[in-house]
Amino acid sequence: MPDAEGDPTGPDNSQQALDRRRLAEETRNERKVWYFLGYFLFGIHLVAFVMIYAVMHAPNK
Repeated sequence: MPDAEGDPTGPDNSQQALDRRRLAEETRNERKVWYFLGYFLFGIHLVAFVMIYAVMHAPNK
C-alpha cells in the first residue's frame, strides 16, 4: 500500500488542487473588484466634471 506522499491521487493532492483553484478564483474575484472600483470612481469623477462644466457655463439670470 503506497503512502500518502507517494500517491498522486491521494487526499492531500486533491486538497492542494482544490486550494489552488480557490486561490486562483479568489485572485480573479479580487481583480474584478478592483476594476469595478476603478471604473466606478472614474465614472463619478466624469459626472462631477460634467456637472461643474454645466454650472460654470449656465446663463446668469
